[in-house]
Amino acid sequence: MKLFRYALLVFIGACSYGTLSSIMKLGIGEGYTVPQIIGSQYFFGWLLLAAAALLFSRRRVSGKQVLVLLVCGLSVSCTSISYGIAVEQLPASIAVVFLFQFTWIGVLLEALINRTWPDRAKLLSVLILLVGTVLAGGLADHGLSGLTAKGAIFGLISAVSFAFYIMVNGRVATDMPILNKSLSLTTGAAASLFLVFPPTFLADGALASGLWKYGLVMGLLGVLVPGVFFGLGVPKIGPGLGTILGAAELPAAVIMSVTVLQEQVSWLQWAGIALIFAGICLPQLAYVRQERHRRAPARANL
Repeated sequence: MKLFRYALLVFIGACSYGTLSSIMKLGIGEGYTVPQIIGSQYFFGWLLLAAAALLFSRRRVSGKQVLVLLVCGLSVSCTSISYGIAVEQLPASIAVVFLFQFTWIGVLLEALINRTWPDRAKLLSVLILLVGTVLAGGLADHGLSGLTAKGAIFGLISAVSFAFYIMVNGRVATDMPILNKSLSLTTGAAASLFLVFPPTFLADGALASGLWKYGLVMGLLGVLVPGVFFGLGVPKIGPGLGTILGAAELPAAVIMSVTVLQEQVSWLQWAGIALIFAGICLPQLAYVRQERHRRAPARANL
C-alpha cells in the first residue's frame, strides 16, 4: 500500500502542474508577458521553498550534492523556456502533444539506465497515454494546421527535459532532505531562467501592479507542491512509473480550462482524458495483481 501513497503524491504533483496553463492565461489576459509570469513563478517558488527549508529542514547537506542538483535544475528551466517557445510557435493543442512525449521518453530512459525492457503493463500504458494525449489535446479536432519546424523542435526539447527532470528526482540525491533537494533544483532552474528572461519585473512595478498574485499561486502550484511531491514519490516508484503518472497534468489542464476559463471541450477530448486516466491506472492494477500472486503462496502455507 505504501507504493500507492507515493504514486498518489506524484499524481497530485502532476495535477498541480496542470493548473498552470489556465493561471498563465489569466495573467496574460491582464497584460502580463510570459517571461514576467514564469519569472515571478520561480521567484516566489524559490522564496516559498527557502522559507520551508529554513523552518523545517535543519540537516546539513554536502556541497557536492547541492552542486549536482544546481546543474540538474537546468532541466526544469529548459522545460519552461522550450515549452514557452513551442506555445508561441504552435497552436496549444499541438504544443501539448509534443510536451507529452515525455511519457515514452521517460520509460525509455529508465529502460536504458536499468538495462531492462519495460514490462507489458508499462508499454501498454504508454500506448494508451499517447492516444489519449492526441485526443485530449484536441489534435483530432483541429489537425496539424499551424505546425512549424521551430515549434516542433522546441516542443520535443521540452519533452526530453521534463523526462530528465523526473529521472533526476528519482535517482539523484535520494538521501537528501526533500526541501533542501527541491530548493537546490529550483535555485539552479531560477538562475538559468533569469539568464534567458532577465527579472525586470522586480524593478518595473509589475509585481506591485498585480503580477504578485499570479507569481505566488504559480510558485505554490508549479514549484513548491510538485517539487516536494515528485521528490518524495518518484524515488519510491521509479522514474518510469513517475513519467506515466505525470501524464495526469493534461487532464488537470483541460478540466481547469473548463472550470476557470469556461472553454469548450469536445467529446473526443473527454474521451482522451478517460484514456489518460486508464493509462495511469493500468500499472497500478498490474502491481495489485502481482502483490496478490506474491502473497497467495504465503497464505497457503499458513
